[in-house]
Amino acid sequence: MAKLVFGMNVSLDGYVDHEAFAPDAALFHHWIEHVRGLSGSVYGRRMYEVMRYWDEDDPSWSAELCEFATAWRRLPKWVVSRSLTSVGPNAALVAGDIVATIRALKAERTGEISVSGPELAQRLSDLLLIDEYRLYFHPRALGRGKPFFAGPSPPLRLLACDRIGADVIRLSYVPA
Repeated sequence: MAKLVFGMNVSLDGYVDHEAFAPDAALFHHWIEHVRGLSGSVYGRRMYEVMRYWDEDDPSWSAELCEFATAWRRLPKWVVSRSLTSVGPNAALVAGDIVATIRALKAERTGEISVSGPELAQRLSDLLLIDEYRLYFHPRALGRGKPFFAGPSPPLRLLACDRIGADVIRLSYVPA
């Protein structure tokens, strides 16, 4: 059975913003290895549209950026959206019963399936479908943006604390 994991870069004051956190080499390598190890990823529409950046090669990319793009492209993706009518390569649109879809994915797969997007994560958290939360804290306060928890956070128990790269602390929690 697969484990559903929600993890994102987050500011000290609890906000996520993909444009606010430039990862150092160690953190970027961590994300490459993380994506390589996933058995799939579930996206909300907005986060999927941000990540579609990796679908097209850019000749200016470094070797590391190409590595991430390759890992992301091979990853099976499920996109939860009521407004999209199609999705890109290696992706499936989830427009119907999200609970049944997520439960089936967890039952059919092994390893980790990532959840991408705070609003989708909140929806799945409210349904008690998320097995682990990983907050990658950066030493910055943004004072604005989308909060990591889009609603009340569930009761959580600390599982692990890791330093990644020079400045990032990852806190891993499971539902209590």
